[in-house]
Amino acid sequence: MKVLAIYGSSRANGNTDHLTDLVVEGLPCTKIYLRHKRIEAIEDRRHTAEGFQPVDDDYDQVISEVLSHDILIFATPLYWYGMSGRMKDFVDRWSQSLRDKPNFKEEMSRKKGYVIIVGGDNPRVKALPLVQQFQYIFDFVSIDFGGYVIGSANRPGDIMGDDRALFEARKMKEEIVQLLNQRK
Repeated sequence: MKVLAIYGSSRANGNTDHLTDLVVEGLPCTKIYLRHKRIEAIEDRRHTAEGFQPVDDDYDQVISEVLSHDILIFATPLYWYGMSGRMKDFVDRWSQSLRDKPNFKEEMSRKKGYVIIVGGDNPRVKALPLVQQFQYIFDFVSIDFGGYVIGSANRPGDIMGDDRALFEARKMKEEIVQLLNQRK
């Protein structure tokens, strides 16, 4: 089994990155930082005869990584009570994959997905709609939802003071390690 962490923050070494790093530390994990990728928003052409037009960006490379991994960790700050724009642009492009890759849903159905969210304005309540959004996304493409961690942090480094999030991150890591050990 292979683990992929998709980092959606625009800030390097921010709280979301730190919490995610705690989960994947020591694991065989590929990391993709969406802030280092160019993923363009596209015009929705799902229902047109000609379909989506080719886009010269990094989406195809990133989605190829997603498809080649078994465990996916989506990590995003809570930006205006939703996922980061970078993460949203990436997920929106799945419409293109659904149309252009005939086995996309089938391939995604073999994956297990986790979510890590960090926010500063009562995130354990206000991030719940985002957790639900990820659940709906996972349901739509049949990804097995493994769980989530919500961290409370605002200023750089604050996440290290959120004992609950640190505990839940360790539990998530333990579950992923068990999955990796079961599939050896």
